[in-house]
Amino acid sequence: MNRGAVAQRRGVYPGTFNPPTVAHLAIADAARQQLRLQRVDLVLSRRPINKEHVDVPSFEDRLAVLEAVSERIAWLEVMVTEATLIVDIAQGYDVVIMGADKWEQVNDVRYYADEAARDDAVRRLPDIALAPRPLLAPPEDHPVTRGRVLELPAHFGNVSSSAARAGQDLWMLPEAAEFDRLSGAWTDTERYRRWSKSR
Repeated sequence: MNRGAVAQRRGVYPGTFNPPTVAHLAIADAARQQLRLQRVDLVLSRRPINKEHVDVPSFEDRLAVLEAVSERIAWLEVMVTEATLIVDIAQGYDVVIMGADKWEQVNDVRYYADEAARDDAVRRLPDIALAPRPLLAPPEDHPVTRGRVLELPAHFGNVSSSAARAGQDLWMLPEAAEFDRLSGAWTDTERYRRWSKSR
C-alpha cells in the first residue's frame, strides 16, 4: 500500500433482504454518510438466525437481485457468509449496520453460552449504525455506546420487507420489483414456484 493511501472505512449490513426495500438502501446510505464509510457490504448469511425456513425466493435468486442492485451503486457490494450471528459477521469491519430489533437480538443471551460470552461478543463489535423504528428504540439496559443512532426521514420507519411481500411493492427496490414482476418471487409464491420449475 502507498504511504499516502488511506484505508477505506467499510460498513457491513447483514440481513435477508427479502425483498430489498427503499428503506434498506436509505439506511445503508445514511450509515455511509453519517459514519464516513467508503463502502457498505450487504451480507447474506446462508443460515440466517431465526429465518432458516426462508426458501422462497431461493437464496440464489435473492443474491442475484442484490447483486443487480449493487451494480448501479458504486459504494455498495454484496457478500455471502456462513456465519449466523451478527457479532461474527461484523468482524473486520469498521461499522455494523442494523435495526433496533437486531440490536435487541444481538444482546439476547439465549444466542450465547452465557452472559459473559454475550458481553465479550458485544464488546468485540465495531461501531454501530442503528436504524430506529417507530416505538422501538435501543433498550435502556443496552444503549448504543459506540457509533450512533442514524438520522433518517420518518417515513422510512414504516417500510418493511414483510409489508412489501404483502403488497406494498412500491417499497421494493427497482431490481426486486422487476424480478417480482417476472417471477412472482415475493407477491405470488405459487407463481414463483411454477416459474422456478420452468426455467
